[in-house]
Amino acid sequence: MSVEDMPRVRLANLPTPLQEMTRLSRLLGGPRLFIKRDDLTGLALGGNKLRMLEYLIGDALNKGADTIITSGYLQSNHCRLTAAAARMAGLEPVIVFNEECPKKFSGNMIINHFFGAKMYFVSAEKKSLSPQQYHEECAKKSDQLVQEISRKLKKEGKKPYVIPRGGRSLFGTAGYFTATIEIYHQLLDIGIKASYFVLPVASNGTITGLILGSQALSLENKVLGFSVLRYASDAKKLIMEEIEKDAISLGYKFPLDREKFDINDSYIGDGYAIPSKEGMQAMKLLARTEGILLDPTYTGKAMAGLIDMIRKGYFHKDDKIVFIHTGGLPILFADYLADYL
Repeated sequence: MSVEDMPRVRLANLPTPLQEMTRLSRLLGGPRLFIKRDDLTGLALGGNKLRMLEYLIGDALNKGADTIITSGYLQSNHCRLTAAAARMAGLEPVIVFNEECPKKFSGNMIINHFFGAKMYFVSAEKKSLSPQQYHEECAKKSDQLVQEISRKLKKEGKKPYVIPRGGRSLFGTAGYFTATIEIYHQLLDIGIKASYFVLPVASNGTITGLILGSQALSLENKVLGFSVLRYASDAKKLIMEEIEKDAISLGYKFPLDREKFDINDSYIGDGYAIPSKEGMQAMKLLARTEGILLDPTYTGKAMAGLIDMIRKGYFHKDDKIVFIHTGGLPILFADYLADYL
């Protein structure tokens, strides 16, 4: 099945802008920097997940679903956008959060409330667990609860459709496969060939689509992902497995070049969804040079990595770098963020 054959529901305002960051580039004395504004996809304050959800919701409707079930952490952008996409398509949203119910809603949780998503919460005993281990344990429990809810709804005569955490699936890959084509045409219009696509990496759907799209179009750019969730070795292995599987599913038989992408795990900080000092500094720098807001969980950490690597001379001065802004701005209004300012 090709990407063109997949059922799709238009949810996002596309194409999103591609802007050059001239002041930041000048300040760093580095390569030409561009930013792909997928924070401006539109629906429910935007974000990269809408590209994936266009195909996921399309598949759900094609299968006659009436309910969408997904999961994530409290400030999950994926959960917010899934709830919005479900309502836009006339479906009921159900979200399982892999954290305890907060005493007070803020950020994305307020938006989930407005969309009337049915919400469930799970947690684990913290004890001696690291933040990463605690997150993984809660994620396992939330996956189990998602399946229980799905079975219960089926018994009630409902037709639930389960979207994996982060939207990771073949349909998720399709979203950023088509985004790669969009970026390619925007660069072509200004006579630029990208040297690098740079982005934060967690659930892998975005980077998988960019890698597969770049290689299908025979583009020369390398894809550099900054992991915000797992070790680079684990992320690379998982991404390679997903690329090979998705390439087969989409009918692409070209040899995949493992040298065309890399993962850096040096900027995770204390763990997933925990703001880092470097990430917060990068957010302030971009806001004060380009007037662009990033988020502390994903893009802030990825931008911190990009800035640091530019300062260390990793890139050539004639490189052209496209940073993928994946959105996530409602997190700026989460109560906990004030502790990191």
